[in-house]
Parts: sequence; C-alpha cells; structure tokens
Amino acid sequence: MTPRRVLVMGVSGSGKSTLGALLAQRLGLPFADADAFHPEANIRKMSAGNPLSDDDRWPWLDALGAWLAAQERGGVIGCSALKRSYRDRLRGHAPGLLVVHPYGDFALIAARQAARPSHFMPPALMESQFRTLEPPTPEEGALGLDVADPPEALAARAAAWVDARSGRA
Repeated sequence: MTPRRVLVMGVSGSGKSTLGALLAQRLGLPFADADAFHPEANIRKMSAGNPLSDDDRWPWLDALGAWLAAQERGGVIGCSALKRSYRDRLRGHAPGLLVVHPYGDFALIAARQAARPSHFMPPALMESQFRTLEPPTPEEGALGLDVADPPEALAARAAAWVDARSGRA
C-alpha cells in the first residue's frame, strides 16, 4: 500500500501543529513538528526577530523530508513551507506528498500567535510570513482549510480528503 505522506503548511499561528497532530491521530500515522528539526542557529536567528534565509532553510527542509521518507506507512509533518520551492524540496524526498493548507485572516492568526509567548517566533515576524507566503497553486492539488473553523472539524475534513486522495475512502 502506498504510504500517506502529508504536509500541513502555513504561516506561524495558523494551527499547523494542532491540525497536524489531530490529522496524524485520525490517520494512525506519526506526526512531526518542523520546529523540532530547526538547528539551534535558526532558533537563535528567529528569536532575535530575523527571518530565515533560503540557505538557512534548505538543510532543515532536507531533514524534514528525510524523516517523512523514512516513515514506511507514511506520516504527517507540520511545517511552514511558505514557498512553492520549499514544498517542492519536500516533494523531492516524498513524492506524492499531499498538502493541507490551513489559512486565515491576518488579524485572527496574529492574535493566536500573540497568545503563544513561549514560542520562538516573535509576533513581529508575522508580517514577513504573510509577505513570503505563496499559497498552493491549483497544480499542487492542496486542500485549503479556513482556520476560523474548529480544529477537530478541520482534522475530520483533512482526513477524509487524504483517504480519498490515497484510495482509502
């Protein structure tokens, strides 16, 4: 059976980790949060209010892609993957990668981000994230989900979509 490999992508504060964990649980797959894969230098840079460069991101994305590719039955990762080139880098490791994109209004997501004081992504970088975001194109075949809906409802929709896309519905 083909492994189900899923990327839950979006700006910080969009609920990637919450949705990704719920989705993985529903699918019976392991979940990995991309934040856990950042090298210390990336965390220091973001904590200081500086956005990462592409050169900072490539090794991080490669580590995520390697983890996803190593999951025999598949897995779910929560990762910003704001640019198409980042998602393509992950696809290079995990062909057939399914993309779920929780999205929402800047004010709503900024408020959620501000409520997370222990997170290393300062709210000041939110504008940078929204400027950088390249929403998935129709060719990517992603599922867009409005984060105004409850996480459990989003996870149920995403699980049904993943099952249908992977021939398990």
